Amino acid sequence: MGSQRLDKIIASTGKWSRREARELARRGLVTVDGASVRSAEEKFDPEAAEILVDGEALRYRRYTWVMLNKPAGYLSATEDGRGETVLDLLPRELQRQGLFPVGRLDKDTEGLLLLTNEGVLAHALLSPKRHVDKVYYARTAGRLTEEDCRAFAAGISLGDGLQCLPARLEILSAGEESEARVTLREGKFHQVKRMLAARGKPVTYLERVRMGGLSLDQGLPRGAFRFLTEEEVGELRALV
Repeated sequence: MGSQRLDKIIASTGKWSRREARELARRGLVTVDGASVRSAEEKFDPEAAEILVDGEALRYRRYTWVMLNKPAGYLSATEDGRGETVLDLLPRELQRQGLFPVGRLDKDTEGLLLLTNEGVLAHALLSPKRHVDKVYYARTAGRLTEEDCRAFAAGISLGDGLQCLPARLEILSAGEESEARVTLREGKFHQVKRMLAARGKPVTYLERVRMGGLSLDQGLPRGAFRFLTEEEVGELRALV
């Protein structure tokens, strides 16, 4: 990686703005490789230099990737006047890093949601050409049947003319309320709900549990988040 301005490097953590970074440097609170640096305009390689801010080692990430266990009631958006967004679940320093959701989950849908500030990879993962699997756990009103599974495999036509790609419906339990695992290779608006409604089995609960090879961390409480590991980000890159 090439050199970058010191204020940009410090601001990339989300803990400080570039203006605040310049003030910290001016006050002598920033050191690089043990030497005080009072001009935030100086350039350094953030992956090679040891940068301390007020005695705290700077953890530089070129891009940030976060796994969120989304609860119901939050919008998958960066801002929306209609209610709280998933960014409201993150601490301020992450909100300031320009993160955005990789795809969308409905307001009442829960589970795996990725957020990042790496636009190229995020958009590649969402591209219809990539066919990245998205797996959901669903509960429905009504008994699911093998006929429903065959309809999903053939590709369902919705009432508005949308022709869905072939998908996989696995019945986990069947009864007055059925449980199923749904695997899609695309992500149209309200698609799982619309496909099951087209079969006369409206969704009563929906949770995304996997995207590509990345599964929802079962140790992550609803509403909580964690950073993806380098290995997990590498798996996402391998998909595209």
